[in-house]
Amino acid sequence: MQYRRLGQSGLLVSQLGLGTNAFGKRADQETSNRILHHALDHGINFIDTANIYANTESERIIGEALASRRHNAVLATKAGLPRADGPNERGSSRYHLMQELEHSLRRLKTDYVDLYQIHTFDPNTPLEETLRTLDDMVSSGKVRYVGASNYAAWEIMKAIGISERNGYIRYTSTQTSYSLADRTPELELVPLCLDQGVGIIPYFPLAGGILTGKYNSSNGEVPSGSRAETDPNFNRFLESKNIQLGEQVSRLAEENGHTPSALSLAWLMNRPAVSTVIVGATRTEQLDSNMQSLDIHIDPELGKKLDEVSDPFVHGKPFATYRLE
Repeated sequence: MQYRRLGQSGLLVSQLGLGTNAFGKRADQETSNRILHHALDHGINFIDTANIYANTESERIIGEALASRRHNAVLATKAGLPRADGPNERGSSRYHLMQELEHSLRRLKTDYVDLYQIHTFDPNTPLEETLRTLDDMVSSGKVRYVGASNYAAWEIMKAIGISERNGYIRYTSTQTSYSLADRTPELELVPLCLDQGVGIIPYFPLAGGILTGKYNSSNGEVPSGSRAETDPNFNRFLESKNIQLGEQVSRLAEENGHTPSALSLAWLMNRPAVSTVIVGATRTEQLDSNMQSLDIHIDPELGKKLDEVSDPFVHGKPFATYRLE
């Protein structure tokens, strides 16, 4: 396993990270335990979750699974998207963030989180309030680094400016949808992160499974056990252009002796400013398959072909983004 600095910080994270959105939904406690320990055993140290995943079950499961191995993990969680219907159950106000951090710490059975991320930009809370709260969390020892998620480039830059002006902790990283099926971050976000030393943590690196080759345009059938079957809302992503891209990537992967998943992840790992790529798993075999990406060297010719087939997705709409209404 190779490790990279998270942004310009001194924190080293595995170039492949484990996303745990499926823990508590498509993976039960026992299965999740196996996946998490399998990841740690193979050098994956970056574990990403959020307070809303599986209605808090993801954090609880991780807390149980990490009881004896907390020191092996760089543990990241998030807050800011709606937790309930109450007036203060969402956003990045001081009230909500401090409440949610305490809840997350209890579920995760830890005294601190390594990376605390604002799940989305909150237009109703002054950034000064959010950033001062994050700074206090770091000063208290309950948080070590802070990051953003689903922020536009200008929102991150504004936050950095406020932090530098007031001496607050600075955003170390940002999560965004980024893959061969969504290259929109390359327009503004990637240049901003390179300039300001912010590490990019892509989510949906396989476009929810579309880049694995499991979907095809010939029969239109939804594979058994796929995200499209278990989460009907996912079907909105099954546009013909996305399916066709998956088929093109699958052909290139087969021609070069790789799986489409591993090739897609390897391409993303080598994009500028990317610190770690988080990918989920519902079984250890799936994790093993994804780890094949670590051994892939993409030569210039193959890289050019991948860039060409995915070029329409630079100027398209984001594959996914999560914002407060």
